[in-house]
Amino acid sequence: MANLAFIGLGVMGYPMAGHLARSGHEVTVFNRTRSKSENWVNEFGGRLAASASEAARGAEVVMACVDNDDGLRQVCTGASGAFAGMMSGSVFVDHTTVSAAVTRELREAAAQLGIGYIDAPVSGGQAGAENGILSIMCGGDELDYARVEDIMSAYSRICRRIGHCGAGQLAKMVNQICIAGLLQALSEGLHFADRAGLDGAAVVEVIAHGAAGSWQMENRFQTMLDGEFEFGFAVDLMRKDLGICLRTAEENGASLPVTALVDQYYKDVQHLGGSRWDTSSLIQRLRVLDGRTNT
Repeated sequence: MANLAFIGLGVMGYPMAGHLARSGHEVTVFNRTRSKSENWVNEFGGRLAASASEAARGAEVVMACVDNDDGLRQVCTGASGAFAGMMSGSVFVDHTTVSAAVTRELREAAAQLGIGYIDAPVSGGQAGAENGILSIMCGGDELDYARVEDIMSAYSRICRRIGHCGAGQLAKMVNQICIAGLLQALSEGLHFADRAGLDGAAVVEVIAHGAAGSWQMENRFQTMLDGEFEFGFAVDLMRKDLGICLRTAEENGASLPVTALVDQYYKDVQHLGGSRWDTSSLIQRLRVLDGRTNT
């Protein structure tokens, strides 16, 4: 069992840190909204810290799951950042979805202090975090990864090192590119079924077992048919992630025409008031376009 710190107790970090505590690790938590840390300690035990640096002090491994590049920099650097409290030889694990550029920047800052750095973005959403079945794609030094792989098994179904620092974030971009295309296709398929007078649920029952099947189809088709989107991975966050994908594509020369188009469709959903809706709300845009909405 290890002495750990977990920074960031949002919808993902809260249950992930909980799995670590239930696995027997000693966990100290920090969240910028203190009440979330208090609630976590009341539920799981462990210790509450007043800053990221305090949480990291004495920890063998420090995990973070925050919101974006700037948020990650804030909890890592400066007098109150995690790096200030970490000891040489410890490892920082970042579960935030951020740019590969900030990952490499912070990895260099950590290396100067003798701290290992693993970028380890996750996929599986809130349900995956709560059930401990996330997919984790990692980048970083092999020895550092070997030290933290078993610890991350507390909340993962699969965890793999993809390559050197930044490779995890690049793999997460692939994940988000694929999800964006899948959800647009699923939205169009279900919308077409509705306009054709078909029972969408009956159609999905058949095609989900064929080549068209996907996690999104199995887990989102019913709420899409019902026009229910007040849950799940928010459109705002998906646009943040797709923005990272598109900027990186400009740098490496990859052509992402469908991703760019779906990003603009999500912008339309934001204008409909769906900034916090689940990403499956793309179908609502189609309903609004033809005047047929379920909400």
